[in-house]
This record gives sequence, structure tokens and C-alpha cells, in this order.
Amino acid sequence: MFGCLVAGRLVQTAAQQVAEDKFVFDLPDYENINHVVVFMLGTIPFPEGMGGSVYFSYPDSNGMPVWQLLGFVTNGKPSAIFKISGLKSGEGSQHPFGAMNIVRTPSVAQIGISVELLDNLAQQTPVGNAAVSSVDSFTQFTQKMLDNFYNFASSFAVSQAQMTPSPSEMFIPANVVLKWYENFQRRLAQNPLFWKT
Repeated sequence: MFGCLVAGRLVQTAAQQVAEDKFVFDLPDYENINHVVVFMLGTIPFPEGMGGSVYFSYPDSNGMPVWQLLGFVTNGKPSAIFKISGLKSGEGSQHPFGAMNIVRTPSVAQIGISVELLDNLAQQTPVGNAAVSSVDSFTQFTQKMLDNFYNFASSFAVSQAQMTPSPSEMFIPANVVLKWYENFQRRLAQNPLFWKT
């Protein structure tokens, strides 16, 4: 029903079923994992009105499992990428795996999937830094660069009364820079590669 993928490793499709509606994948050597992909195999859909909460569990300093909600998969959203590298020192959250006697070893983390009502999924709050940004790094860089340029240029803004005439310098009105900034942001949002054409 589910698959789990870590870069540089074989795809896992044999989840350990620990309850009728709970499944886990082992993640050996989890300290070297940055992202994990959880997906439905496409062979068995969720029953109508159901989806799967996705959890990450790692052993704390005492070897006890710490579970954190990453997000969910559904028939309408059959796969998700989660960033787990920053979660290993975080706090645990409410989870449905507490009473289970799941066999684990100290350097192995787990991905848990709990089949639940879609209404329950909508009310859950995943840990903040688990979701992978949908904006690529080039777009993020460009937006940061635009913000930095606009803030830098605006810091030199003076009113016309404050200007001292200097025939050797050119001045650009701040509203022109703002208009360029807004147009560039709009075009970048529509097509991050517009500048190539």
C-alpha cells in the first residue's frame, strides 16, 4: 500500500504492519538522512474518507522513541517529501503509536503511517520544518536578492527638498524602483525562468 524512499537507497515497499491501520518503515543510519519521500504504491487506495498521517520516530538519548507528525498522504495527494534532518533534536508530539510494542534498534529511526479519517488529518498540525519548500532555491535566491536590493536602495531615499543639486550624479525616483521590484516579483511568480527568454 505504501512506499518509502531515501536518496541513495533502495525503495522500501514492504512496510511492517503493526496494527490494522498502522504501518512502519525502518530507517537505518537515520543520522545521514535529510529527506524522505512517502508515497502510495497505487495498488490499494485508501477507503473513502480516509488518509494516512505520516510520522517520524527517532530514539532519544535514553533510547525511547520520539514521534513527530510530518504530514499526510491521501488518494488525492498520494506522495509527499519531508525534510527530517532538522527534526532529530525536536520535541515529540501526539501520535497513535504509543501503546505499540514496535521492535527497534538504537541507530534506526522509523516512518509511521496511521490510517485515519480525512477530517482528523485536517485538524492535525505537523512540525513546522518538516515540509519541503515548494519554491526552488533559485527562486528563493532571486526573491532574497530583490528584497535586499530594494531595501538597500530605499535606505538612501531622500525627499526632493533634501536633495542637493549635483550635476554629475543621476537620481532615480524611489517609485520607479518600487514599480520595477513589484513587476519583477510578479513575473517571477508566474514563471521563475522568464528571464531566459
